[in-house]
Amino acid sequence: MQAALAAGKHVVTANKALLAVHGEALAATAAAHGRRLAYEAAVAGSIPIIKTLREALAANRIDAVAGILNGTSNYILTRMRDDSLDFAEALAEAQKQGYAEADPAFDVDGIDAAHKLTLLAANAFGVPVDFGAVQVQGIRDVTRADITAAAELGYAVKLLAIARRRGEALELRVHPALVARSNALAWVDGARNGVAVHGDACGPAFYSGAGAGGEPTASAVVADLIDLARLPVEHAGNGASTGVPTLGTHARDAKAPRVLASGEVVSAHMLHVVADKGLCEASVVGSLQKSGLPIARRKWVHADGAAPALVLLTAPVADAMADSAVSRVQTQCKATVRRLRVHVED
Repeated sequence: MQAALAAGKHVVTANKALLAVHGEALAATAAAHGRRLAYEAAVAGSIPIIKTLREALAANRIDAVAGILNGTSNYILTRMRDDSLDFAEALAEAQKQGYAEADPAFDVDGIDAAHKLTLLAANAFGVPVDFGAVQVQGIRDVTRADITAAAELGYAVKLLAIARRRGEALELRVHPALVARSNALAWVDGARNGVAVHGDACGPAFYSGAGAGGEPTASAVVADLIDLARLPVEHAGNGASTGVPTLGTHARDAKAPRVLASGEVVSAHMLHVVADKGLCEASVVGSLQKSGLPIARRKWVHADGAAPALVLLTAPVADAMADSAVSRVQTQCKATVRRLRVHVED
């Protein structure tokens, strides 16, 4: 790609992994030679989200982007919910249907979604592409019981990629999260993708479509080719302006904003508490309260013939506090606690 750009060629690619690591260098080369580096197909398949952020929403200060960006993981979570499958069963079905590779690590471990999130963040906030700054957690540890418990509380479990302003800093994270059924992202099922954007002028906006597949990918690639074919003749020479920046809608700051560490990120949490020999609700709640973790809601859930589980929703707290409180409960109450974050719509 570097050689093609340096030789005066435009480049169209769907390779999000390459761009997530080398995007800055490629964008610099494209700018130096007055070439276009186009990559609409690299993020969210048929959804024109790069063009939307870079052009249609260019008048906005984007505050947050949250998306379901990996169709394989979303298909697996949908099948686990709809047919009460375990993760391994749903993964095997996804592989049989051609939605998952023989080695599904990039998809189910959140890496593919994190690659795409780096590109969305660059275009939403004008920050450098930095894959290493994204906090990543996949869906391998999500259980059928977690999904049942979330549904009992009115939530769907989704693998979310989130980029959000927090004062002068940014959140960049990919992880399973509870999404309220009132949120459009909760209704993005199967292999589809969905992206929610919040801008200061446009307010909340939502985009959904096919996230993968030959024709959806071709739709995005050919759209980039058509854009190149429409360039005026005066853009043909080296060094000519290409109008729309390769990465980022706004001027790049000399000093990029700090990305929050995982322990600093504030969100509500679902705690799914089980114990082999019975569970005392009072002792669990008391232990959490002594750790400073406020409980907003509690419910006993009976699922699939398993022992009753205590499901708690917390008020928003920093991840570090939630981790500490969970460790305390597991030690003092001899219980196993599963924790999933709760996504709050911007």
